[in-house]
Amino acid sequence: MTPTSFTAPTLDYLLLVPFLIVLGVACLGVLVEAFVPRAPRFATQVALAVVGLAAAIGTTAWLWVDGKSGLIDPFSSTIVSGTVLVDPPVLAMWAILFGFGLISVIGFAERRLHSGATAFTPMAAAIPGSTAESGAREAGLVHSEVFPLALFSLAGMALLVSANDLLVLFVGLEILSLPLYVMSGLARHRRLVSQEAALKYFLLGAAASAIFLFGVAFLFGFAGSFSYDRVASAVTFTAGSDPLLLAGLGLVGVGMLFKIGAVPFHSWVPDVYQGAPTPVTSFMSVCTKIAAVGGLLRLFYVALGGMRWTWQPLLAGVAILTIVVGAIIAINQADVKRILAYSSIAHAGFILVPVVGAVTVGNMLVDGQAGSVASILFYLVAYGFATIGAFTVVTLVRSQGHEVTDLSAWAGVGRRHPVIGFAMLVFLLSLAGIPLTGGFVGKFAAFAAAWRGGYWWLALVAIAGSLIAVYIYIRVIQVMFFRAPESDSAEVDVALPGGATWIVLALCFVGTLGLGLAPGPVLDLLQSAAAFVIPSAG
Repeated sequence: MTPTSFTAPTLDYLLLVPFLIVLGVACLGVLVEAFVPRAPRFATQVALAVVGLAAAIGTTAWLWVDGKSGLIDPFSSTIVSGTVLVDPPVLAMWAILFGFGLISVIGFAERRLHSGATAFTPMAAAIPGSTAESGAREAGLVHSEVFPLALFSLAGMALLVSANDLLVLFVGLEILSLPLYVMSGLARHRRLVSQEAALKYFLLGAAASAIFLFGVAFLFGFAGSFSYDRVASAVTFTAGSDPLLLAGLGLVGVGMLFKIGAVPFHSWVPDVYQGAPTPVTSFMSVCTKIAAVGGLLRLFYVALGGMRWTWQPLLAGVAILTIVVGAIIAINQADVKRILAYSSIAHAGFILVPVVGAVTVGNMLVDGQAGSVASILFYLVAYGFATIGAFTVVTLVRSQGHEVTDLSAWAGVGRRHPVIGFAMLVFLLSLAGIPLTGGFVGKFAAFAAAWRGGYWWLALVAIAGSLIAVYIYIRVIQVMFFRAPESDSAEVDVALPGGATWIVLALCFVGTLGLGLAPGPVLDLLQSAAAFVIPSAG
């Protein structure tokens, strides 16, 4: 019997250094949890996460500089037998993901707001309200497993945006998701609500993953390969009406849109955002969306770009529905975290507008498409700064040591604490798209990209939806600055932030205003990193 020949995959470890750093530090964090004594464990985990993500950002920048100088070829860097691709958009998304991941883990490290503890439960395995949990809280236990969990999730996000193969895309999606299911149930307070959020996220996420995998199976049946370039070649030689192709397109689209939080696959967003620990909410609301949008872009414009005339109108309909549902339902919400959750849904629709309006030029997505990709990346950066900043302010509004998210209880908070109130004002104005903030420039660039791509009517709908959404943020601002506090909310106050929270607020505040006042350098940088390449099928 003749043995089957096996070709070892080509691994260019140099190009994988940022990903390997994050994954390696996550694995090291697991060992820290197992072997480092409890007293120094928390500080060790914080230091590992911060240094690891800073190193990942630095090596990503180094790869980008080397690519520009010709030391590596950023337009043919397919590795692991062509299943992973590292090109300028991947490096840009890695830098953005690791940057916001670093800001998020700094927020995880805040202990002042919880009397020396963190926002996370001291004993996740204990039954909520049990004596074991009470004893752990009274003993001042501080668990730090959230740091390696966040790093594992970031590693999945990095793999997701660099996938050049449907199975690798699925693996990245699962590595991204599984830690988030656990992290959503780790809230220190309101444990039952947190565990309910985790369970809902897990069940709906598992269903979305199964749907996505069915789509992958259909696309494999159509193309005979999981590789993006071979799927693209198969699409080129078909009329686009093959049942396997259409079924695969629809099912993988559902899986990706679920992660973005687009309507009608958004039902998990408000409950999970409200129940999860607020630092985790800010992390997933930004980083998950960035990774999902990056994966969607490459999947649809590289693997399925040949049938864009089929999926672009469908995606335009999803964008409109997402904007309308997110903006209108947010108006009726009375909880600040749910308001921000529906705001996130509306922003998912705004992000899809330039995704729909992008134009493929030849074998590379350049010219108008590069403008579209750059505008999407810029929008995600502006959205990330404002969203993380807003959720960080939510962690500060407290009563008797607990977060207060009831909007009516926020009455007068901005006047009593002008520094924190002004920071929240800037974040909300950016989310609303008001001039002089990053959100305004991001929306202008995103809607202009759709207009250039021929979807002017979609840009007009998005502008109208953006005007409706302004009321969401004006309502919160009005309560914070122009409404007198109610008698039963007299004990609501803004806690004095610790050093970690001050760092997060400062970075988000400077980022939000900086992108609004001087967006040119960032736009130019992203423009130079916004050309997807379709490798040859060989």
